[in-house]
Amino acid sequence: MATIQKEILTRASVDQVWDAVRDIGALHTRLVPGFVLDTRLEPGTRIVTFFNGVTVRERIVTLDEERKRLVWAAEGSFLKHHNGSAQVLARGALTCVIWTADFLPDDAAAAIGPLMEAGAEAMKTALDKLAGKS
Repeated sequence: MATIQKEILTRASVDQVWDAVRDIGALHTRLVPGFVLDTRLEPGTRIVTFFNGVTVRERIVTLDEERKRLVWAAEGSFLKHHNGSAQVLARGALTCVIWTADFLPDDAAAAIGPLMEAGAEAMKTALDKLAGKS
């Protein structure tokens, strides 16, 4: 199984970042605008439409308030398996989001890697905007 992990650092507070991550229906407005164009909620699931037109069903596996960790499983993509997670941690004076994707087949990394890079850039931009808000 292939794994790709991105670490996004921001000056926004842990609480501000977690509030954006845990808002599972607002990917397109709060966490990764431009990378995600639309998010719709159904019981236990979010339907995510990405900038490239791909729509994926993501089953919410865990929303752990104590660990500030969200886990989801994607369905309906070209992957045989996809498990994603985002965890929010303090890193000194900064906040870090650790975004991990585990997936099959392994050779999908060539497509998933650049997509996650674009998503990480969109996330950093959105989270850095939160740093100026109280």
